[in-house]
Amino acid sequence: MSKAGTVLLGEILRRDSQAILSEWARLQLDSIATRRELMSEAEMAQQSRDFLSAFTTAVGTTERLDANGPIWVPVREYLARITESRARQGFSPSETATFVFSLKEPLFNRLRTTAGDPDALAAETWKVNLVLDALGLYTTELHQKSRESVILRQQQEMMELSTPVVTLWEGILALPLIGTLDSARTQIVMENLLQRIVDTGSSIAILDITGVPTVDTLVAQHLLKTVAAARLMGADCIISGIRPQIAQTIVHLGVDLNAVTTKATLRDAFDTALRRLSLTIIKSTAAAGPAPSFANGQSPAGPMK
Repeated sequence: MSKAGTVLLGEILRRDSQAILSEWARLQLDSIATRRELMSEAEMAQQSRDFLSAFTTAVGTTERLDANGPIWVPVREYLARITESRARQGFSPSETATFVFSLKEPLFNRLRTTAGDPDALAAETWKVNLVLDALGLYTTELHQKSRESVILRQQQEMMELSTPVVTLWEGILALPLIGTLDSARTQIVMENLLQRIVDTGSSIAILDITGVPTVDTLVAQHLLKTVAAARLMGADCIISGIRPQIAQTIVHLGVDLNAVTTKATLRDAFDTALRRLSLTIIKSTAAAGPAPSFANGQSPAGPMK
């Protein structure tokens, strides 16, 4: 094999590794000049040394510069780790890919001064260009997948936080819904509600849709599924927050809510729930009197002693 092949590149990497690292680091710092708060120079230098070491080992082990080959697995694995790290730190896909692409210039400069045959230099330069392009695109794909994973996890966390089940009274739960109610969120709503019904032994659940901007056929079906699931667990549901516009939409869509109790406000729904449990709130006439009492002898903390 002539020195116009990977043997030449391997010799350059071993002989001039420190000079290549120095020039490569300078190029990287120039490329992220306005983003240095995301990564220290020491961390960047360590990543560069580790990658160049893995890259040098792969070049010295194979006669083909094929980034998808088995010899390059350690290189791809290392790129996967730093890509995930940089995605969390806030680097963009292009900034992450530049980590690989910026290695071209130091390598091309040394190939140009070392290779004597112009044809061999062109061939070797083209092979180095292809392998670094492939690795750079690989980081872009990984970065995108990593960001999508982060976004998906954040969406799941937000959905869980936006579906709290509140205990309004002993035996009465409330689930205030805010935003769009799609299939994924309906599943979370249903799971949270059913679990709370089991945990508290509640017999009434109020689904408040005051914060739901629009109700279409799909949203209505999701609500009915949640109501049906709660009934299977022994709890009856009341839907509150039925605004005039929503009422008209439901009638226009022909959605049958006759089997479900609906109320205009959460207050009306809570009042209905209390009456179903044979509870009556009695307003105290004293200026600073005791807490409200109930006809069946219960207080906010439970049955009175």
